[in-house]
Amino acid sequence: MQPHKIKKELADQLMAGGLNLLDVSEVVLRALQEDCDDNGDVTSIATIPIDQVSILDLVAREAGTIAGIPVAASVFVILGGASVSIKTPVSDGDNVLAGQVLISITGPTRVLLQGERPALNLLSHLSAIATATQAWATALGASGTKVRDTRKTTPGLRTLEKYAVRCGGGLNHRMNLSDAALIKDNHVVAAGGVAQAYELIKKCFPDLPVEVEVDSLDQLEEALAVGADLVLLDNFSIDELREAVKVTAGRAKLEASGGFTIDSAADVATTGVDYVAVGAITHSAPVLDIGADLRMELN
Repeated sequence: MQPHKIKKELADQLMAGGLNLLDVSEVVLRALQEDCDDNGDVTSIATIPIDQVSILDLVAREAGTIAGIPVAASVFVILGGASVSIKTPVSDGDNVLAGQVLISITGPTRVLLQGERPALNLLSHLSAIATATQAWATALGASGTKVRDTRKTTPGLRTLEKYAVRCGGGLNHRMNLSDAALIKDNHVVAAGGVAQAYELIKKCFPDLPVEVEVDSLDQLEEALAVGADLVLLDNFSIDELREAVKVTAGRAKLEASGGFTIDSAADVATTGVDYVAVGAITHSAPVLDIGADLRMELN
């Protein structure tokens, strides 16, 4: 299966969201290839005339925050090329209600039905992440504390999943291990201490920001002393988070991590930390229910 060039309008939307066109094309092609081998969609081949044209509407079955509209649309463009036309009445980051049409695709019926499941899988998954992130952003309110993701992402989908976090109003942590240094307990053991690890990183990568993970107020003092740009407060209680903010006094950014749930978001926000790291928004977001409805009438 050879990919068709992604149409300019879709390409512009993807690039505006910070997505790489090649990455998106590769994800879409993998999704199509695992769903349909060289024998094609045998059910559609047997039951649908090759020249039949129809409309497929991707419709929200429940309320949520949408992410992945241009990604899902790319499925049909890559599969059907110039034979398909697409309307997108909503945009990524929009909050929608049950029953709203998200994408309408006109084209050969066989193409529409072959692309239906890969498109829905991607759109439902990314929208779930955006919806979960939006729930956290709403719960944190105007406190100044922002929800951030982690590297707990699906292999091969990190770029898209972190994009979905942004659509939901969250912030991205590191995209990969080269974006910034994060000194964790195992690095401290291997290097012989926090100060040693920090100095070695700054010697090798002087321009990179350095974050230090700590699990006590004593370790926080050590991280601040070496000049950490950001400190990850691992498994601190709400009271300990407040004390950490007081001790830090603006000398570094603070990020809370470790088992927080949406029910505790408001309490975290009152502590004054800059960020709360939530791996669950990418690794455990329930799929947003989105369906596909075929129409034979052409408007």
